[in-house]
Amino acid sequence: MLIWIILIIIPMLFGLYAQMKIRSAYAKNVRIPSRGRIRGAEAAHAVMQSAGVNDVEIIEVPGELTDHYDPLKKRLALSRDNYHGTSLAALGVAAHEAGHAIQHKVGYSMMSVRQTLAPATQIAASISNYVIMGGILLLSLAGNAMGYNLLMVGAVALAVICLFQFVTLPVEFDASRRAKQQLVHLGIVDRDEMPGVNETLNAAALTYVAAFVAALGSLLHILMILAGRRDD
Repeated sequence: MLIWIILIIIPMLFGLYAQMKIRSAYAKNVRIPSRGRIRGAEAAHAVMQSAGVNDVEIIEVPGELTDHYDPLKKRLALSRDNYHGTSLAALGVAAHEAGHAIQHKVGYSMMSVRQTLAPATQIAASISNYVIMGGILLLSLAGNAMGYNLLMVGAVALAVICLFQFVTLPVEFDASRRAKQQLVHLGIVDRDEMPGVNETLNAAALTYVAAFVAALGSLLHILMILAGRRDD
């Protein structure tokens, strides 16, 4: 029971805390306008242009915090408030996504690894819950080899997801580092305005840490189940 709490419940609570933290930080700083009144889309364009990135399209997408960079289409997508907004949160998020475009241009190694892992991770994410639940059910009812084998497949899927989440950490941290440097360097944000940007980006980074911790906890839990069955 204690192991289950440590590996499953605590990471789950940590994930909920991280989600609350980013929404709270974003809600706070999206209401604080920057002095320069530069829109998020303009900030992203300036950050990319400063690094010689001139072939990335910037588009508006629906939703909140749906911002992302698509390396395959060379497209930077910003949610409405971050595309049009001039807030500290909008500028931080927009510059962060521009940081990913710069990573793509310079061939940042961890981003390349993440792109390579992405297809396998999508497959793993789509099957992991089903094979794990099926494996646990078969083991609890009959304790047969099929249940063990399904859990093995689930463990492999979780390992892929865990590796992807681990590689994501330096990618996201590096993009935020680039964003913070360029916002000040280009005069988009004054240095004394950076606490609002930092608060938003640091809270966003926490969600990626939580995702990795949750994936690792789930993987260790399944491995312990498999180890216990092997010893029986």
